[in-house]
Amino acid sequence: MNITAFFLSLLLVAALSCVGQNTTNKKTNPEVILPTHGFCAHRGAMQTHPENTLPAFQAAINAGAHMIELDVWLTKDGQMVVIHDNTVDRTTNGSGKIADLTLPEIKKLDAGSWKSPSFKEVRVPTFEEALKVMPRNVWLNIHMKEGNEAPALVAEVLKKENRLHQAFLACGVEAAKKAREKVPEILICNMDRQNSTEDYVNTTIHSEADFIQLSGDITPDFQQHIQRLKQKNIRVNYFGSDSPEEIKLLFQYQVDFPLVNDIVHTIQLGKDFGITPVQPEF
Repeated sequence: MNITAFFLSLLLVAALSCVGQNTTNKKTNPEVILPTHGFCAHRGAMQTHPENTLPAFQAAINAGAHMIELDVWLTKDGQMVVIHDNTVDRTTNGSGKIADLTLPEIKKLDAGSWKSPSFKEVRVPTFEEALKVMPRNVWLNIHMKEGNEAPALVAEVLKKENRLHQAFLACGVEAAKKAREKVPEILICNMDRQNSTEDYVNTTIHSEADFIQLSGDITPDFQQHIQRLKQKNIRVNYFGSDSPEEIKLLFQYQVDFPLVNDIVHTIQLGKDFGITPVQPEF
């Protein structure tokens, strides 16, 4: 082989290698721009709509939420439903534990009238139903309170639906481990809160989580903790406040996403920080 042919063969190998890398990058990093900071709609627009329902999520989307939080539980027949409590008592006209009820039984319940007669006959959504209405350019904060197979099941659905770029599981370390066994690339918000903020931050860093959700008094030491988290590329959520004064302080301390109950009105506070509502992309 002469010198010219040798170099041409090297260029061909390099070109083929680049093509493979580009394909992989497109699969793992969809060309979607996600917010770097903004407001998280806690249970959707829960102040103005029945929490964790499709109308609440739609209102949050219409308001331009940067992140939407929801809660997922498993029914008796192994279906994933979106509801905050482990019972249907508070937010429907039924009673009983979700784990003791089948999906058809839960679907018969009215999940809206407790909030307002205008929401009569609103139903408890399945996780798949909620996912279908979500834009692809907002963060999805999926709270998992169970350490059973639920986190892994949710992670598998997110992968199947090509939502891994935007969704993360807010759960404990053991639940995160189970989810990562099934879907290693799933994003995690560590919810194993320790006895102190420092312990919580240390555990979050050690577990290689992608998000943390701080809570409690907003004290000056938040700044030091947040700097450590940012050095590890961990995004910072805060639960939760609709107070203009507290939100101002949170953004000054570089919290990325405060969780708010009244997203419809509180999102307007973002104007002071150059935060504009999201224009949803589907």
